[in-house]
Amino acid sequence: MNFESRKYVLIAAVIFISSVFILRLFYIQVVDTKWRAEAANMAERKVTVYPSRGLVYDRKERLLVANTPVYDLMVVPKEVGPFDTIAFGELVGVDPLELRKRLKEATGYSRYKPTVIEKQIPADQFAGISVHLHKYPGFYGQSRTLRTYPPHVAAHLLGYLSEVSPAKVEKDPYYRAGDVIGIGGLESHYEEQLRGRRGVGYVLVDVHNNVKGPYKDGQYDTLAVEGKDLFTGIDLDMQRLGEQLMVNKKGSIVALDPRTGEVLCLVSSPTYDPELLVGRVRNTNYGILQKDPIKPLFDRALQAQYPPGSIYKIVQSLIALDEGVIDVNTGFPCQKSLVGCHNHPGAGDIIHAIQYSCNPYFYQVFKRMVEQDKDPNRFKDAAIGMRMWHEYMLTFGLGQRLPIDLPSAKGGNIPDVAYYDRKYGKEGWAFSTIYSVSIGQGEVLVAPLQMANLAAIFANKGWYYDPHVVRAVGHPDSLQRKYLTKHNTGVDPKWYEPIQEGMRRVVEEPGGTARNARIEGITVCGKTGTAENPHGQDHAVFVCFAPMEDPRIAMAVYVENSGFGGTWAAPIASLLMEQYLTDTIKRPEVMKRMLEADLIAKEATFVKKPKKPRRR
Repeated sequence: MNFESRKYVLIAAVIFISSVFILRLFYIQVVDTKWRAEAANMAERKVTVYPSRGLVYDRKERLLVANTPVYDLMVVPKEVGPFDTIAFGELVGVDPLELRKRLKEATGYSRYKPTVIEKQIPADQFAGISVHLHKYPGFYGQSRTLRTYPPHVAAHLLGYLSEVSPAKVEKDPYYRAGDVIGIGGLESHYEEQLRGRRGVGYVLVDVHNNVKGPYKDGQYDTLAVEGKDLFTGIDLDMQRLGEQLMVNKKGSIVALDPRTGEVLCLVSSPTYDPELLVGRVRNTNYGILQKDPIKPLFDRALQAQYPPGSIYKIVQSLIALDEGVIDVNTGFPCQKSLVGCHNHPGAGDIIHAIQYSCNPYFYQVFKRMVEQDKDPNRFKDAAIGMRMWHEYMLTFGLGQRLPIDLPSAKGGNIPDVAYYDRKYGKEGWAFSTIYSVSIGQGEVLVAPLQMANLAAIFANKGWYYDPHVVRAVGHPDSLQRKYLTKHNTGVDPKWYEPIQEGMRRVVEEPGGTARNARIEGITVCGKTGTAENPHGQDHAVFVCFAPMEDPRIAMAVYVENSGFGGTWAAPIASLLMEQYLTDTIKRPEVMKRMLEADLIAKEATFVKKPKKPRRR
């Protein structure tokens, strides 16, 4: 066969094969009604694939926050035919009138796009619903995850999830109506890391709502990326015990590892079970918590601001020593005509002044700092002293918000020259106007977090890392480098030694104001305080660190409306330190007394009476 003949054979073959395909397609699409019906009964559906939100672990990699599967019931209005709304409402647990309202809103939004009809249905409930969905075209389930809190603790620290606001949807293109977002705590601060990235899947479904498979073998799908896990410095055992000890009490506990700045526990009391703000009951429970008069939603550890009381004396001592206005052996008489005090032996040096918490002693110390005779005008001289004093205070992280990885932390107030000029006018104030600052009263305000950080500074003899909850993101070894910067107060470390000794005597020696904080075999350094409360009984305060020789924990405890710091705050702190440092508690009688105390009920019967200041 010559070339011309072969050419015509090939052309004929191509024409024949093409004709077969064309005829077959004509038969399928025009002649055979079975194939036309099958195509009509198939529809493409776009399904959002929600990623699993990152988990949260404690310092021993025990789960603090986990995920549990739930389902949103979706509807595509165009695909919905006539159906029994009463029966369907009973099936999904929605009132028929409410169901009709939601369908109308979904249709108004879009007849072609899926809309949520009922959110966050638990997996076991949805299993009973899904077997009946074939009766209701246009409705289908979309899986996602919901938060769960296995230990049921640390509600304020962890935060919660809520539906994203319209304003956020408009501002941030990532979010869509119906998405959830972190509110408060770690959920808010680490939202971008925890949320991951959603994916999209395309599936084919028939008229009976049965998924027939991926559209075009999934070539247009995008995978969801799971959120990153958070590895915290929280000690779950300590957090749980702290919340138990603070039941029926108002106040807070903040404990840090002074070597790293990691938060070991953060307790705000009264608190609530974080499971209350999960799922379909969240809005109802939030309203109940918000109206509770004891304010369980208020984060006292970060947002409450109190006068520091006698805690402030250790800072005043340090600055005075560094400035040279006193030395270690400087003594002052306990002259109660200057400021009220309790009865105690004379304080002939700074160590005993801290041990006995002598108010007149620190009145004189602060006076020497403010009045240094650097200007013949006493008002200008006071301003010079206050500027120096204020600069020191800032180096201790006071008067400013500490950059902790939690939202809404307050910075307290450390008054400066401008503050007093505004309040009294220039040359309208001097030491005699502001002397209450000497013992941590007056205009000075601190948050409990700042006081715990102050304890860490004294434990480290002059330096600290920024307090932080999360030590690593994504992997336990991927430490956050921004929290590895060491801050120094600039005070000569030698001055911390007599202050530490005074704090040791507060706990360990007769006449100390925190003898209830002693722990067998562990040297504890501490300082009690009483924060004056004009509306009721004074607040108890205690800061401490231990062991003195090699500090591993620093802590601040506030117990509102409970009187002296040594009565309630110090024992609570000591129980937590003992548990953390020894994994056991050998003082069951102290534990029993702290657990059974109901200071909220006691507060209701307390009547504030005028009295002279007694600060311990």
